[in-house]
Amino acid sequence: MAVLLMRLCGPMQSWGTQSRFSHRDSDLEPSKSGVIGLLCAAMGRPRDDHNYIEKLARLKMGVRVDMEGILKKDFHTAGGWHFKKDEKYGVPTADGKSRRTVISDRYYLADACFLVALKGDLDLLQELHNALQAPIWQLYLGRKSFVPGLPVWLKDGLLDHCEDALKALKTYPYLCISYKDNKLPDKVRVEMETEFGVGERVKQDQPISFAQGNRKFGLRHVTTTWIEKEKLPPAKEDALCSFLV
Repeated sequence: MAVLLMRLCGPMQSWGTQSRFSHRDSDLEPSKSGVIGLLCAAMGRPRDDHNYIEKLARLKMGVRVDMEGILKKDFHTAGGWHFKKDEKYGVPTADGKSRRTVISDRYYLADACFLVALKGDLDLLQELHNALQAPIWQLYLGRKSFVPGLPVWLKDGLLDHCEDALKALKTYPYLCISYKDNKLPDKVRVEMETEFGVGERVKQDQPISFAQGNRKFGLRHVTTTWIEKEKLPPAKEDALCSFLV
């Protein structure tokens, strides 16, 4: 067993798990389905590669929230038209007979920073670690327009003899550094995936299928703990998310 650490840090991120139609939510931490999708992009795996997605879904995930971020909302429109005579412009209706403007509320996290830990087989994690360094497809943080502000790949992110993802999150250096009057939290939140049926919360972000028109997600149980920030090693110069503070 081994642990792979990933840095998810950027000006904007969105990790929806309950989005329906015109309401696009975002959790306060990365979803497992979003992280697995990011890894599939790094490997160049298509949406309908069910066997590989199932293989990645068996990894156990933990998240350390170094910067909580600020929940924001965009008022979003798609398919608005300038001239009603232009019948080809706009979003098609369900019956396909006309087109219209679609209005939606889209939530995202601004200035958030996360350390993600994945526990599993060493050979698989080594493959993923290499892919993150030289991804085949573009990586993004929940939405295609939300690109990472810093590389997801961490030079020392593969812990080849570690069997405790929580310990890895407790001992890896903090990812942010404070400047001037900006105050960082005294404690950081850690969300750990548990065995099914055990945990404090249930999240519907266990990936089953990413196929277009047939996306499916199962339930996953998690528990929350806290770590004193003073007990974490100080941020490394080559890893810190200084632009967030």
